[in-house]
Amino acid sequence: MKVTKKETQPLTYLVTVEIEKKEANEKKEKQLKEYRKKAEIKGFRKGMAPMGLIEKLYGPSAMNEAVNDLITEGINNHIKENDLDLIGEPIPNEELQKQIDIEKDEKFEFLYDMAIRPKVEVALDKNDNVVYYNIKVEDEALAKYKEDMLRQFGSLENTEKAGEEDFLSVDLEQGDKKIEKTFITLKTIDEKNKKQFIGKKVGDSFDIDVVKCFPNETDRASLLRIGKDEFDDSNPVYKLTVVEVKTFVPAKIDQNLFDRAFGKDAVKNEEEFDKALQEKLKGEYKQESDWRFRRDLIDYLVKKANITLPEEFLKKWLFRVNEGKFTMEQIEKEFPLFLQDYRWQMVSRHIFDAQKMTMAKEDLLDVAKKITKEQFAMYGMPNMPEDYLNRYAEQMLNDKKEINRIVEKCEEEKVLDYVKSVITADMKEVTREELLKLSGMAEDKPAKKAPAKKRAPKAKKEE
Repeated sequence: MKVTKKETQPLTYLVTVEIEKKEANEKKEKQLKEYRKKAEIKGFRKGMAPMGLIEKLYGPSAMNEAVNDLITEGINNHIKENDLDLIGEPIPNEELQKQIDIEKDEKFEFLYDMAIRPKVEVALDKNDNVVYYNIKVEDEALAKYKEDMLRQFGSLENTEKAGEEDFLSVDLEQGDKKIEKTFITLKTIDEKNKKQFIGKKVGDSFDIDVVKCFPNETDRASLLRIGKDEFDDSNPVYKLTVVEVKTFVPAKIDQNLFDRAFGKDAVKNEEEFDKALQEKLKGEYKQESDWRFRRDLIDYLVKKANITLPEEFLKKWLFRVNEGKFTMEQIEKEFPLFLQDYRWQMVSRHIFDAQKMTMAKEDLLDVAKKITKEQFAMYGMPNMPEDYLNRYAEQMLNDKKEINRIVEKCEEEKVLDYVKSVITADMKEVTREELLKLSGMAEDKPAKKAPAKKRAPKAKKEE
């Protein structure tokens, strides 16, 4: 067997594997002997069937298996002997591959494309500058934050008349059909149809057209407590009777609010409440600033490393390794994001190895706790007890689906912490609106968290 390679493009090679038929036959014979040991054929004791019969039954599959084993063995030995660091793994070159006749040919030639991982070099010092955007807390923003907090902990209370954004509990009737105490949110009804609800009191009755008031099929089905396909649009008029009118009332500024927002007795008066809100807002702003800084750091490092990748090979490899899950058009569309992420992985791994960083279980547990804490906070539980966080974090470390994500995040955190320690962060104070504009977000929308990362496959050496 002979394995050679020829560079076709920078970092990309055409690998030729030549196999003599004699070599393949020798391996095939060994395969057939193994088949014979395990074969259970009617009329013969296990392992005692004639080799001629075994050849007839299993010869072609044994030959294919022998050839495939030799190809794998030859490529893997070539990689190890030449200490090649591959991107992905070799893939068959279907364009140049010639037809092979296993029965007639005395020599088999197989062609593969292979890509070599480029070397990464990133030297960093205090002359490397990345801007850190520090968001200042403005009085107007703090007042709005306080207002939002009061609404967050507010409640629905009975009121006399229905207003623009109030809520109604109503009975609906149409002939013998009656739907009791179904719920209407006036805020979701357009202005034209909302007018008939404004000012209504408990006990008031009037007719409504549910199609005009609730053009969304899902909303209408929820109101009528039926499936979307069950609605008869030939008779959309129902008699409505108001059962309850409720309005949303912001929370009162009292000890109950303080305890619910910040924990038992952590805050004891409105002055302390305002200070706590300011610190909380600063913390949220810091998260937004940190995310922006993280993104800018990664962009800076990837740009500085200036890594050239064999893009055409990577597209073909992605298409093949995903086994039909994505079309080539879909891969082309997502490819720029893939390249950015793949380059960042290479830079991150280079810095991690160059600085001889390690990960202990305590590091992974700390990252898992951070992830767990963020998840609880998303569900409105920001102050989970430490023992709960520890328990859930331990469970994550034992979850095979989660552990890779935790390891990658831990590596990234260690690398970025190191980078922050050796470069210069240029502090720049901005308003939140200015940062949103820089990040390409609308001013009236909350700052987004880091988008879910599209994972690129790890570049690795073939074993």
